[in-house]
Amino acid sequence: MTTVPPPAAPAPEPISAVQAAALRARVLPPVEEVRPGIWTLAVPFRFGVPDATLVYVVEGSDGSLALIDPGWSADGSLAELRGALDSIGRSLDDVSLVAVTHLHADHLGAAAAVRRASGARVAMHGLEVDALHRERTDAVANDAEIATWGLPTELRAGVVAAWGSGRRIGLGQTSEPFADVLLDDGDVLPIPGRTIRTLWTPGHTAGHVCFVDEPDGLLFTGDHVLPRINSGIGLGGRTDTNPLGDYLASLRRLDEHADLEVCPGHEYRFRDVVGRARTLARHREERSRHVARALDALDRPTLFEVAARVPFSGGIESMTGFLLASALTQTAFHAELLGRADEIRPA
Repeated sequence: MTTVPPPAAPAPEPISAVQAAALRARVLPPVEEVRPGIWTLAVPFRFGVPDATLVYVVEGSDGSLALIDPGWSADGSLAELRGALDSIGRSLDDVSLVAVTHLHADHLGAAAAVRRASGARVAMHGLEVDALHRERTDAVANDAEIATWGLPTELRAGVVAAWGSGRRIGLGQTSEPFADVLLDDGDVLPIPGRTIRTLWTPGHTAGHVCFVDEPDGLLFTGDHVLPRINSGIGLGGRTDTNPLGDYLASLRRLDEHADLEVCPGHEYRFRDVVGRARTLARHREERSRHVARALDALDRPTLFEVAARVPFSGGIESMTGFLLASALTQTAFHAELLGRADEIRPA
């Protein structure tokens, strides 16, 4: 059965004209000064410009630099970072801190290489470090779970490779110690002369954080809130809580930061984080309604049968591997939050 998704809500208007223009042209945006002593640059991720991470450079009062989400480094060369820092008259030698919003390779991937090159400390939430340590154990547990989903035979191997025992969250680019500084909610980043506070926003991953810079009027959101993309949920390893419930609660935590300019991990800077967060919450609420309708219509369905009735972008029939696994796990999160997980039959 194919269902048509509802029209998407309008995306927020960009603050940065050059970032928006670069996104339309599918090229990397230039280095841009966001505030005095704070710059943004873009690092391509794996397959080129469309998959780029926005990296933020923050200068301390002592002249040292902090990087927020250093992006991806396929071979440890850090060419994009070096070139961007050179354009503002600085170098990797000036970097003393790498602050990471979450464990995904397009955000954390270059951290180890930066540490080797500069001696910088890496700061990340402790739950992300725990997830990286559990990566192999979680993958085996995922294999067992995948076997219950009712997947068509021809799709199972791809899902196991992308989500189960074949999965590598860090894509081989992380190395221990994963973090030198363990962040918790409310912690202030150790950047001289700056007051940038950690805001724990689980959902996308268990230890995802945003960074709140109230003096400069900035909110660094990683993948928690993006201007046009609905971030995936539960993409950082297995958790004891429902990532969907965590995500919805985390979106509400942004209400007190309504006046801050949003510096996301991808696309472009924008305003009205509360409006965007409410749009994201409505999207999840609509998806819950589709899951409920599927459960009403089906008698003891498998998880795959339920997901087939949810209007994912492109439709479940177009998905394989990671995207398919993510769609099915999100369907399970919705069913659990509805209190109806027991209506789904293990295959």
